[in-house]
Amino acid sequence: MTIKTALSEYLIISRGQWDKDRSPEEIQKAIDDFYIWHDQLVSEGRLKAGQRLGREVKVVSELGVSDGPFAEAKEVVGGYWFVMAGSLDEAAALAAQNPCLAFGLINEVRPVEEERASAFRLSCETPGKSGDRK
Repeated sequence: MTIKTALSEYLIISRGQWDKDRSPEEIQKAIDDFYIWHDQLVSEGRLKAGQRLGREVKVVSELGVSDGPFAEAKEVVGGYWFVMAGSLDEAAALAAQNPCLAFGLINEVRPVEEERASAFRLSCETPGKSGDRK
């Protein structure tokens, strides 16, 4: 009898820019390989299709809406998608198979929290050291 692990949702954020020393043909091959990899995982139910992001940006804060500041090139977010995995390590292992990583892009993998935010619970928005609040 096989025990099935419950799958959780993880966000994969694609960051960075293509290697400058790679030809457009090499980059296009990586993109084509990405979509083969992507479509296979989507068909298996392991990946939920995300989207590429446009180049235009507006920053919204308590100060209002502005056209910047802009992130450094290595921090540029180019797209996102969601992966279904049994753990963060498993989600990272799936993301590591992305053919575009060999061409300068970086994937950030984060668990999607199902709980609503709380000022009394440690979260990614909580200031200070981890463990300060529970």
